[in-house]
Amino acid sequence: MVKVAVNGANGRMGRLIASLVKAEDGMKLVGVLEKPGSPLIGKPFDETLRFVSSLSEMEENPDVVIDFTVPSATLELLKEAEKRKIALVIGTTGFTGDEVRTIEKAARVIPVVFSPNMSPGVNVLFKIVSDVAKTLKDKGYDIEIFEIHHRFKKDAPSGTAVKLAEIVAEATGRNLDEVAVYGRKGFVGERKPEEIGILSARMGDVVGDHTVFFAAPGERIELTHRATSRETFAKGAVVAAKWVFNRPAGLYTMFDVLGI
Repeated sequence: MVKVAVNGANGRMGRLIASLVKAEDGMKLVGVLEKPGSPLIGKPFDETLRFVSSLSEMEENPDVVIDFTVPSATLELLKEAEKRKIALVIGTTGFTGDEVRTIEKAARVIPVVFSPNMSPGVNVLFKIVSDVAKTLKDKGYDIEIFEIHHRFKKDAPSGTAVKLAEIVAEATGRNLDEVAVYGRKGFVGERKPEEIGILSARMGDVVGDHTVFFAAPGERIELTHRATSRETFAKGAVVAAKWVFNRPAGLYTMFDVLGI
């Protein structure tokens, strides 16, 4: 039995993940976390659990914590999980380079699945984009990434779009910090061949669309993933929590979970 806690349990993703954990054979929901000072702390989440603000307040120690919150909350959780030797599944996005290095350091002590997107389909897209970018390297194709999310998303570009850009940069031997272009305005001149464009749109209730364009004179390849329900991300996180249970310390991705 894998004992699981959910950080940010009152959010849209948190509620969904908690419900899937409760319904999953071989898993038990033992804790629901919200930020310190939240008016929810101490109030019932369901018939058996109350919201708490730290792992130490839980009656049962979890084996794995699933986190879909914001970077500051994730980093606070990381300290406590490292101290208590609890595995983490992190689906939060928007980390800085230094914050990512903090996660990497913690993964020397505890097992961490860290992915900007837990969807199996998106992770297949990651693999396909890498293969296509390697194949078309130095063949004159412009590469642009376009993402759309709902109006409430706070970070841009999405973590998935950034990951796609990182994959393209690695596959084509480019330094993303030097070639990334985040939107365009004004008299910017001709597009440079090495540019990797990353464009964001926010509208309505779009769960998440990502398209990678490979365009050359006379043709264009479009690789697209469209999420129509958050459940695909939540299910992926639950699969990751089962997989990481009892794994040795290390930094893992959904590629490891899915065996890609």
